[in-house]
Amino acid sequence: MFGRHSHVLLDPTIERRVIRVRRHWAVLLKDLLITFGIVLGAYILSRLVSGVAGGLWLVQSLLWYVAVGALLRFAWLVLEWWVEVIIVTDKRFMVTSGIIETKNSMMPITKVTDMSFMRPFFGQILGYGTLRIESAGQKQDLEWIYFLPRPEEVFQAISGLIFGEKKQPQSHMLQPPRGSRRRRWPRPGWPGSEGR
Repeated sequence: MFGRHSHVLLDPTIERRVIRVRRHWAVLLKDLLITFGIVLGAYILSRLVSGVAGGLWLVQSLLWYVAVGALLRFAWLVLEWWVEVIIVTDKRFMVTSGIIETKNSMMPITKVTDMSFMRPFFGQILGYGTLRIESAGQKQDLEWIYFLPRPEEVFQAISGLIFGEKKQPQSHMLQPPRGSRRRRWPRPGWPGSEGR
């Protein structure tokens, strides 16, 4: 079954899955508009050609083959979108994609040095963003993750994984200030001052 290959790579005894999402459906909008334009264009041209004497049946057939090809291409892109999965565990980032040939990109969480997310104008309206992951060393395949749904929630969950659980020694600058050196004794006659 499509999309099941991502479960094979996870061993629940070793790592805990934190996030498993697929890219936002807005990644398909451009291809949907292109497909709609091709099918509409084929329909309009077919109607125009059918009005010509003789009908030019060969041209009409070719136009409809182009329209069917555009629909099949869009169906393939939807299937690729459905199979592609972004997985974050407590140990690594993974993106698995591909229908016929599977591609698995992976980066250990320990290599992440900085993270940021951006929301373009349409991303704010539709609910997606781009996550940028900087790592120590060379450029990684997972430096940019585009069309990530609910980027604030994903960003906070990943930040908690990367930066929240590590026990860092406290700096002396962060310790609370010491109390006053002068000892304060309760004054006579005040509550709690009996016997002094």
